[in-house]
Formats: sequence, C-alpha cells, structure tokens
Amino acid sequence: MNLTVKLGVLCLAVTVGAGASGVSAAPTKEKQAALLPPVPLTATGEALKAQYEAQLNTLKGDISKALPTVEAAAMEAFVKAYQAESLALAEELKTLRASAKAKDKDAAAKAYDEAKAALAEASVTAQAPAAAVLKQMDTFLASNALDAPLVKAMVLSQATPHGLAAFTQGGDANKALADALLADDDMMKQMLQAGGAREGRYGEAMAIYAAIQKASPKAADGVLQRLALGTALEHAMPIAQANPAAVTNGPAFVDPVNRYLHFEKAYLDGELDPSFTVLTAWDLRNVVNGDEPDATLAWGREMLRNYRPDHIHTADTRWRYVKAVKTEVRYGSDYDKFDKPEFQKYQNMIMNGGVCGRRAFFGRFILRAFGIPTLARPQPGHATLTHWSPEGWVINLGAGWGWGWLKDGTEDRDFLLHTQARAVEGAFLEVLRAQWIATLVGEPDVLGFHDEPSGFWNGLALYRQRAIADEAKAVALAAVGTDIGEANESKEKDVVESVDITADDRRIVAGTDGSITIPAVACSRPTASTAKIIFMKSALGGLQLHYNRTGEPETFEYTIDVAEAGPYALSARVVTVTGDQHLRISVNGAEVPVDMVLPLTMGMWDTSAAVVIPLIKGRNTLTFSRSGDNIRGVTIKDFMLKRSAI
Repeated sequence: MNLTVKLGVLCLAVTVGAGASGVSAAPTKEKQAALLPPVPLTATGEALKAQYEAQLNTLKGDISKALPTVEAAAMEAFVKAYQAESLALAEELKTLRASAKAKDKDAAAKAYDEAKAALAEASVTAQAPAAAVLKQMDTFLASNALDAPLVKAMVLSQATPHGLAAFTQGGDANKALADALLADDDMMKQMLQAGGAREGRYGEAMAIYAAIQKASPKAADGVLQRLALGTALEHAMPIAQANPAAVTNGPAFVDPVNRYLHFEKAYLDGELDPSFTVLTAWDLRNVVNGDEPDATLAWGREMLRNYRPDHIHTADTRWRYVKAVKTEVRYGSDYDKFDKPEFQKYQNMIMNGGVCGRRAFFGRFILRAFGIPTLARPQPGHATLTHWSPEGWVINLGAGWGWGWLKDGTEDRDFLLHTQARAVEGAFLEVLRAQWIATLVGEPDVLGFHDEPSGFWNGLALYRQRAIADEAKAVALAAVGTDIGEANESKEKDVVESVDITADDRRIVAGTDGSITIPAVACSRPTASTAKIIFMKSALGGLQLHYNRTGEPETFEYTIDVAEAGPYALSARVVTVTGDQHLRISVNGAEVPVDMVLPLTMGMWDTSAAVVIPLIKGRNTLTFSRSGDNIRGVTIKDFMLKRSAI
C-alpha cells in the first residue's frame, strides 16, 4: 500500500480566479457591472485567450510535478484537526455575538463558556498534527525555487484567460504591457505580495503603473515605487469619486495617476506621517483608495494643522489624527440637514457631525490624508474603523477584536492575524506560497480560520501564518474610543499635553499705528491648559489656544494696558470647522457682554469682523465666554485691538 500522497493534483481545466487576495474596498457587484460591463472577445481576443489557457495549463502541470509529498496519515490527521478547529472557532464567534443581544444572559454566558472550552480543546488537539506537517513542509515553503511558475500561474488564474485577452485585444500597447508583465517574474511577485490586482485586472494595473512611472521619475524606487504599485493595483478597478453635490461636472472616478502624484508631493513636502516611509505596497493600497478628491485630502491636512495640531503631534499613535473624531465630530444626526452642497462630504461631516457611520467615515478620511492605512470595520449595528500603527493595527470607536469584520467578510481576528504575519515579510512569503498552491489545485478560497474549512494547502497557510505571529510575539492592541462610538463625550479622561509658555509667547505687542496684538495664550486666567481651554503649538509658529467643543463652559481673560481711553475695535484670528459661533466679551466686569460673531473658516485661518468695546486708560480686563452651546470648538491665534472712530 502506498503510504505517501501527492499534495494536490492540479486540474488542467482553466478555472476562474477568485480575484485579488488581501483586503480592499470594492464596489458592489451591481455597481461594478454598471461601471465596467463584460468585454466580448473579438477573433483576436479568442486567439489570445487560447494562448493564455495553454500557458496556464502547462504551468499547472509543471507545478503539480514539483509538489512535495507527505504521509497520508499525517495529512489526514492535519486536515481533520484544521477543520475541527475552524468549526470550533466559528461556533465560539457565533455564541460570543449572540451573548450581546441575548435576553437570558446566564444561558448565553453558559453557551459561550462551552464554546470556548470546545475551541480550547480543538486548538490543543490541532497542535501536534499542525506541527508535524509544518515541519515536513518547512523546507519547501521556505524555498523560492517554484516562485517563477507559481506567480505566473496565479496572475493568469486571477486575471483569467478571458479577462486578460479582453485587455490585450485592445491594441498593441495593451498587448505589450501584458507581455511585459508575464515576462517579469519579480513584478508579478510584487503584485501578488501586495494582494494582487483588484478583480484580477492585471492589464489595467500595468497600464496605471506604467503611466505613473512616466509621470514621475521618483516612482521607481523605495516607498514611492511601493506607492505607485499599490495605487495601480487598487485603482485597476476604477474608484468612484465623491464630489461636492454642487459640483455637477466633477470627475466620475478618482484619477490614479493624480492620486499617486498627490501623495508623492505630500510625502516629499513632509506632510505625511513619519512612518509613511516603512509602509508596504499592501499597506499603501489602504491609503490611496479613498473616494475623496485630491483637493479634499489636501484640505484635511491643512485643516488639522491649523485647527488641532496636537492631534498630529501626539505620541499616542492609536489616536493620532483620528482623535479629531472624538473631539470634533459631534454625535447625532439632527444637524445633517445643514450639510452644504458646496462642501465635500467629509467637510460636512466635521461641520455637522453624524451617527456612527459618518464619524467612522471621517476618521478613515483623516487617516488617509496623512498617509495612514485604514479600513472599515463594522460590527453588529455599528460602524467602526481599524487602522495601521507602528505597534500594529488598532480599532477605533468600537468593541475589541472578535466583535467585527472587514468589508470583504473577513472576521476581524483573522484580519489581525493576517496583518501580524504580514509584518514579518520574509516569512510571510511562505504563507503566500501555500495560498497560491491552494488556489491552483482548486481548493475553495478561505478568508481565515473562522471561514468555512478548506483543504490541506489553505490549512497549511493558516497554521504557518499563526506560527509566524506567535514567533514574532505579536500583541493585539486594545480598541480605543469604545465608549465614544455613539456618544459625544468619553468617560476616559484625556491627557492634555502641556506646553511651555514663555514670556515671548505672552508678550502683548503695541504697533506703531497704535494697534495692540494680544496672543491668545497671554491669558491672565487660566495660565495653563485645562480640559476646556488648551494651549498648543501652532503651525504658524509660537502657540495658539483651542476652546474645546465638549465639557462645561469656561471663561478666559486677558489683562491689558492702554494709553488712551475710548472705543476700540476688537477682532480675532481664528479657525473654525462649524458655523454659528460666538465669543462674548465682558469688559472690566460689565454685566452686558459684547457679542463677537466668528466666521466659518472650514479649517483655514481668518479674521473675525471687529466689534467695538470701551476701554479705560490704564489696566483693563477682557473676559471671554461662550454662549453655552458646547457642540462647537474654536482655535484662536491672537486678538487685535485698534482705536475706533465710533
């Protein structure tokens, strides 16, 4: 009796690839069909399709002959253990989520405890057979000897002979691009490592990549080459652009070359996160895939630099940039009706707030603007997000790992494991090799351990992925903002980063024209940051004051000396992201304050219309208060006083 089994006999019939591996934002099937209906093949296309089918069949045959063998008993034990653990994981997840809405909490807790115990037993049982096959397959998975035929076969499989022929029949230029790709083992490998072309559109990805290379000589090396590749792969399926409602003739789709050039310039100008340079092409796909126009990305960066620079410079990378949701995007839908058609949707979101969906959408937008990879991560009845950080992927605005999933259906714990293994790039190639073989031998695709169990090669990929994460001692980061997902104020006390306010920062300057400039941080009360009034570094240089939208109202005041009594015109240099804002100024304890109307600046610096206040000769106290409407914040750089003729 033959005790060894060849690991997979490749089907020689051409099969349709499942599309790009990895996570990316794709349109619905209906929308995709409307955007890009199937292309019928011409006679030339049919001939090309036959050529690609023949190439794929030959490659599959060659790969089949090169596959290693394993003892039948070991393989059978492994597959059985993998399937048992996968089913146990799915049951544990099912009972976990059921417990959240169960009426009988005791029964739900008991069911979950039983599912956890069954999972623990299945996991322990799987350890020995998994270790045995991993040891036998270690040398094979670590070798790149089969990479050239593997990557070519995978590109042909994912693209499909029909899909690739539909592209190449478009003319000599398209044919040359496809030929160049299929002759370039390294490029095909890079593409597959980065998750493959969306919807298998490798020809279109090559066309975009070539156009980017032509547009910028800087796109050939380093992070910019990875940015070019990630952009090409992600935009191989066009991404619909979300223009302001008033812009009726705006581009229907995001221009991939312009999207690349936008981020190239932002990177070279030092506007992106310091970690941008270490991101992989797979990471960068989740930076460039937003629906916002490039101008809106530029606005987002400038807005945050002006309005809340503390969110840019915070050392807490879990909250960097995205903390703007917590502090600025109010919870509730009652203001959505005030969205302005001339504003892009993300500008309306920070202006008028929204429920969980709009807040999560804005969070992902502002992260992308600064070059941070991010994905939607919904959970039952709630929209949240997850994003990359130097310490690992982290969830914002929702429950922790296990409660949600990704847009493609991947359970979030499977996604987390995937990212932890991906962080070890060299070893992760072993996972990909097993996945590629699984596809080519016809195993059903799986999104992770929680998915319907698949065959030997997919199981091997999953256990190797887990082993890589374990060897790296990867740690799952706890979710942040769990209590702010559907609330205006967090129960967690924010740590206000203190800044040194020097005498120069506080210096009130009298101009030769008689004007007086009062730095916003020159307060006589408070003299240090509070939870409501925060002093922070300014992108304009020096410091600025931010008045928080949340928390109990608080006054702030200034003590100034003037040489002459009389009426003075007072204005303020401010940044706002919401309208209908006021400052109330009480001069020297006056009972009736003067009302200063602040402009809606949408994140840019502007000066308010002046109001006239009466000052006495010598020392004066100006006390500023808000109207009690705590859903709006304002940033102030300085105040200007000038003698008034009134």
